[in-house]
Amino acid sequence: MTDLPTCRRATWSDLDAWTGAIAAKVRAAGHTPEAIVGLSRGGWIPARLIADHLGVKRLLALQTAHWGVTATKDGHAALTEQLSGSVEGATVLVADDITDTGESLALAVEHVQSEGRPSRLETATCLHITHSKFLPTYFAEEVPADHWVWVVFPWTYWEDLRALATKALPDGKDAAGVTQLLREKCRWTVPPVDVERALRQAAASTAR
Repeated sequence: MTDLPTCRRATWSDLDAWTGAIAAKVRAAGHTPEAIVGLSRGGWIPARLIADHLGVKRLLALQTAHWGVTATKDGHAALTEQLSGSVEGATVLVADDITDTGESLALAVEHVQSEGRPSRLETATCLHITHSKFLPTYFAEEVPADHWVWVVFPWTYWEDLRALATKALPDGKDAAGVTQLLREKCRWTVPPVDVERALRQAAASTAR
């Protein structure tokens, strides 16, 4: 039987609550930044929401790619796009969605510190897994390592569904079987029509 992870589906309401909590912690610390850097891809939307909560107008991007398999704890991060603008002398907050391995955020901080030369640099994530090698300055929710789950964010729904549905297909045999496996093994209830679409997309991508 294929090993499938327990999943947790994050909602837009979760995101609003998490980013609001981060913003409150930033205000309490008296460290409202002059610029926020969204760690693309996963941190781009949280960064924008935090900027909205804090009234910060300057929003920049930096991209890392986490090479590995969806819904595993393994993989290696690499910087793929440099900081999109200057932050020299500015107070900066780097935001991401989650610190799981922590590699992506650690790489981003190293790059911003060395290349951007900000006057102060802090970090924030919506979720922080305790086994992460990197501890962000602010986080909204801490998840114990022994309660690790794969978080499906609103912006990774189809990406994660394609990966997990494909992984479940050898045992599930067809879309109906995959839907059942996702519900039983991942605790993720997905409409069958979405599973069918995800499997078609995955097959078309493989055929290219």
